Amino acid sequence: MEPGIREFFRRLSTTIGLVIIWMAINMTIGIKYGFAFYENEIHWYNIVFYIWAIASFIVLVIFFIKMWKKPIERLND
Repeated sequence: MEPGIREFFRRLSTTIGLVIIWMAINMTIGIKYGFAFYENEIHWYNIVFYIWAIASFIVLVIFFIKMWKKPIERLND
């Protein structure tokens, strides 16, 4: 396989894998352990969960932007 195509697929699989891991972590913590839901009032762990979810999503997007902004060498050869 050509090195440029290999690099493209590596970036693509890294992106898909990290999104799936991020979603699995947040769904497990939020839904299974109930941190995403509040019943009568908002507790401190609800706030921490939502801050974590938003902050980790921002970090993930910044990582993807940096990864995809770098040009892939020898892609068009």
